[in-house]
Amino acid sequence: MTDIVDDLKWRGLFAQSTDEDALRKALADGPVTFYCGFDPTAASLHVGHLVQVLTVRRLQQAGHRPLALVGGATGQIGDPRPTAERTLNDPETVANWVTRLRTQIEPFLSFDGENAAVLVNNLDWTAGLSAIEFLRDIGKHFRVNKMLTKDSVARRLESEQGISYTEFSYQLLQGMDFLELYRRYGCVLQQGGSDQWGNLTAGIDLIHRLESDAVVHALATPLMTKADGTKFGKTEGGAVWLDPEMTTPYAFYQFWLNVDDRDIGRYARILSFKSREELAELEQLTEDRPQARTAQRALAEELTALVHGPDQCAAVMAASRALFGQGDLAALDGATLNAALSELPHARMTSLAPVIDLFAAVGLVASKSAARRTVKEGGAYVNNVKVTSEDAVLDEADLLHGRWLVLRRGKKNLAAIEVAAG
Repeated sequence: MTDIVDDLKWRGLFAQSTDEDALRKALADGPVTFYCGFDPTAASLHVGHLVQVLTVRRLQQAGHRPLALVGGATGQIGDPRPTAERTLNDPETVANWVTRLRTQIEPFLSFDGENAAVLVNNLDWTAGLSAIEFLRDIGKHFRVNKMLTKDSVARRLESEQGISYTEFSYQLLQGMDFLELYRRYGCVLQQGGSDQWGNLTAGIDLIHRLESDAVVHALATPLMTKADGTKFGKTEGGAVWLDPEMTTPYAFYQFWLNVDDRDIGRYARILSFKSREELAELEQLTEDRPQARTAQRALAEELTALVHGPDQCAAVMAASRALFGQGDLAALDGATLNAALSELPHARMTSLAPVIDLFAAVGLVASKSAARRTVKEGGAYVNNVKVTSEDAVLDEADLLHGRWLVLRRGKKNLAAIEVAAG
């Protein structure tokens, strides 16, 4: 195993640390107990969280002991965003989201062996704490002038909206988390994104004030960015979630398949568990034959299998191939087919129409006359079967799962027709 700090740096996962030499020695001497926190501010993690989840996995595979914290307390407050105040969710909603996020995180970690992972909830040590106790025991050790220097706080103070005392106090709660985990589990390292640096160091400062002999560390990973300047993990439909009910496995697979060539090498290093040699080969293939999208396919397959399981990955890969004439559309299960076709341009009809009408209705061609030319030139397909007659009419037996038709013009232009009563 390569030195874990060297490996993190090579992969682009090392933005900063409190003392790199001391951290490197602690990890080399190991095992180190460390933690990473996830706030339940939504019903699911999204692909942006994968950086942290998979970094936790890497550190555990290197022999260290992870504490995965899902914040039942901090999730009720919310880390202040640079732009606007968060909407507070009721405790019951947050508790439900805690359960959902824990379920999502569990498959990435091992709960067996000497460095078995532990799932923790900061509501366990905050629920019974009174406001007076919190202010005396925790708030006393924070300095407001230093809290004001945190980037998100500073931006909000400069805005018209300002910042509430609730969100301003968030860093006290996260600082207390590190202190409690240090005392309960011997946790000496907190890992998080670089946008969390102020919160990470707040915990270190608190521990140093209350545990004078403690040696603790912070490690920040860089924020994921896109070459075109848009936000990573966002599509036209919104965030790409890990929950299959919120983002289908097919859409999740397609997200990675469509990664820009300028980004794929960096994303693969950060997110893939392939060896350096394998990643270097994929980067070379992207440079030599970008149209093949070999690296994108490799990352899409690896992450879909990790997040949704090998069976779901196989199903969406089969669907992806079948849509482009390389498999049997009729063999796809209904859920996978529905998910795949919902990503395509599609039209909804209450009854079947002639094929040339369907091609025009869904926008694959500009007009019925253009549809006739496409058929005549041999470029029109329905359910991967070439249309040979300009007057072709379909019947209900042609519907996939009694509902769908897949239309294709040429090799790559796809659309779907949904036939449903009403």
